[in-house]
Parts: sequence; C-alpha cells; structure tokens
Amino acid sequence: MNKNTKTLLSVFIAVAAMVGLAFASVPLYTLFCQVTGFGGTTQTASSAPDVILDREIRVFFNADVSPNLNWEFKPEQHEIVTQLGKQTLVSYRAKNISNNTLTGTALYNVAPPKTGKYFHKIECFCFAEQSLAPGEEMIMPVVFYIDPELDQDRGMEDVTTITLSYTFFESNTKTLDEAMEDFYNAPVN
Repeated sequence: MNKNTKTLLSVFIAVAAMVGLAFASVPLYTLFCQVTGFGGTTQTASSAPDVILDREIRVFFNADVSPNLNWEFKPEQHEIVTQLGKQTLVSYRAKNISNNTLTGTALYNVAPPKTGKYFHKIECFCFAEQSLAPGEEMIMPVVFYIDPELDQDRGMEDVTTITLSYTFFESNTKTLDEAMEDFYNAPVN
C-alpha cells in the first residue's frame, strides 16, 4: 500500500468515525442527561426508598402547551410540600378543545437544574404519547419522590423549592423535534 492510499484510507476512516459520532451524539447526550440529571432531567424509579427524612421541599407545578396543540393543560395542584423520600402523587388535567383527535408528547424538566438527579418519577404521563378525542378530558397522574441523598449533598443545602415543568407538543411534528433539539442542546448554568 503506497503513502497516498494510506493517507486516503486514514482520512476516510476519520470522516466515517466523525459521522458516526454525530449520529450517536443526541442519544448519548440524552442518556447522559437521564443518568446524571444534567439540565434538570429527572430520573425514573420503580418505587420510593424505604427512608423518609424530616426535611421538606416545596414543589411547584407548571404546565404549558405548544401553540400548535389545541389543548388546555394545567396542574390539579399548583404546589405541595413533601418530605425527602416520600412517595407523592399529583395530577395534571388535559383537555382537547379542538374538533379533531390530537396526540401530544410532553417534555419535562425540573428547576433548579441541579436537582434533576434527585427528582425520581415512578409513574408519569410523559413516558408515552397521549391521545385525546375532540372534547375529551384526561387526568394524568405523576408519582414521584425526591431522593433523600439530596440532604447529604452540600451543593443542595440552599434548595427549598423545586419546580416540575411540562410542555405538551403535538406528536410527530417539526415543532416537537425542534423543541427536543433545543432541550437537549440548551446550555446549563
């Protein structure tokens, strides 16, 4: 193999590797956010821990709807106070106010972003698309707990409130794709 062929082969392999990394970057970044809570990404769990601490956190609930999804969407409670480690149930209400069946997908996060790794969802409507017929209304539960480990993290001593936010987008649309891209590429303070 001559020098030019080796150089061409090396360049081809480098370009192929870069293209492969570009396609893998979003799924890898998503996985990173889910594992670390980076950017306010919450965690998932199958059950709450056995330990409940006395420390309380006030949790606020926010609900938004993309302009292209003709739904009403709001939390049933605007805030609650819960203890670290305590399994907590809250609900959101969605109503299709259009004349067509619409399917929505919710994007979510918590603020401050540094609390994402401690906010664990056991059950959430955000794990699947939601379809509502014209005029149909649905109560959507969220079961969560805040990890007692938050109490051991010196960087969390100032945390007294957490806001859980959802935004519903019409599924399979460019608006949702753009929102997901913005969400995963947003800078974190």
